[in-house]
Amino acid sequence: MSLRIEKAIKDLDEISKASIGALVCSLEAIEKSLEKLDKMLLEQGKKDEDCKLLTTAPGVGTIVAMTYKATVDNPNRFERSSTVGAYMGLTPRQYASGEIDRHGSISKMGPMECRSMLYEAAQVLLTVSKKNFKLKSWGLKLARKKGMKKAIVAVARKLAVIMHRMLINKTEFCYYN
Repeated sequence: MSLRIEKAIKDLDEISKASIGALVCSLEAIEKSLEKLDKMLLEQGKKDEDCKLLTTAPGVGTIVAMTYKATVDNPNRFERSSTVGAYMGLTPRQYASGEIDRHGSISKMGPMECRSMLYEAAQVLLTVSKKNFKLKSWGLKLARKKGMKKAIVAVARKLAVIMHRMLINKTEFCYYN
């Protein structure tokens, strides 16, 4: 038990001390187990061929690749790569009636974990990635017009589509197309 916790519980009665001590020991055991599982998952992801392929995309690390692969599962179940963006909930909601056609915010209908991972990958792609390529320049141009958050979501959708195509064709990310 850490000194900070010991100081905090020193004035408590014995039953409370014992209860808190047991809870802290359980928490420490769970944290050790989670660290071990994280290491095992990272090792598994680094060995997996599809994950290696996906990590060639800028901003995509092992965890993002594994999350994407687990979410998509079988890439052949999507008729077209463009439908992956809608599956992930990264396309705008649409209201259409008669002559009215409005686009709203993203639908958020898909798996939240993968959507947030793709958002982070797109953010890294736009802000940290040093290489200049078509997707990044398109995203930065969009950011100047519409704002950075909307641009990140748009790049995340495009990245999801590109990653799906990478899995189907078994090709690495191409910086020059």
